[in-house]
Amino acid sequence: MPNIKTTCLLFTFALFTSTPAEAADFVNLVNGRNLDGWTQRNGTATYRLEGDAVVGKTGEGSPNSFLCTDKLYGDFELKFEVKVDAELNSGVQIRSQTVGGTPEGRVNGPQVEISLDGMAGYVYGESAGGWMTPDDDRKAHQHFKDGEWNAYRVVANGNTIKTWINGHPVSDLTHKERYKSHPKGFIGLQVHGIGAGQGPYEVRWRKLKLRDLTK
Repeated sequence: MPNIKTTCLLFTFALFTSTPAEAADFVNLVNGRNLDGWTQRNGTATYRLEGDAVVGKTGEGSPNSFLCTDKLYGDFELKFEVKVDAELNSGVQIRSQTVGGTPEGRVNGPQVEISLDGMAGYVYGESAGGWMTPDDDRKAHQHFKDGEWNAYRVVANGNTIKTWINGHPVSDLTHKERYKSHPKGFIGLQVHGIGAGQGPYEVRWRKLKLRDLTK
């Protein structure tokens, strides 16, 4: 019979090596080798894989650019980490589409904000009427840290979209008019447009993982 010390060690090993069932449901959106499964839409920013991060770099005078998943997602939990140059605004599109369904069509849909102006994590309607998170619910915060990797969590389920940054809840949005059903769309990594004579600036994403909630 194992003694108490051995039993405790075995319990501790099991505790820290076991994987929760839901963690196994997350899939990597980037394969770690290239950007297969993604398509750039709009703009002339560039995207590259550098180590474990997708790096978006501004193109001078370019409008907003988006690197978008070829697969569409409806109800899901999305996790990622992001770091952005202080001068650049960015975001992650969810449940989004393009006009006409072509790469050249204008990207539109909900965007989870990435910025240093206190609005990070709130939901903006890209080419869809402005802020989706109501004005009264958008309180400036300091959960997004300049020069650091920031952990985002996004849960889109039915007509609700909830967001967290570094473990802090930010936005809890219910949009019955837009989401009466369970819509699907792509995930898109935005590099915001900049004017002539500005930049270049970069934004980096890593650990992009998604768990399908429709199963």
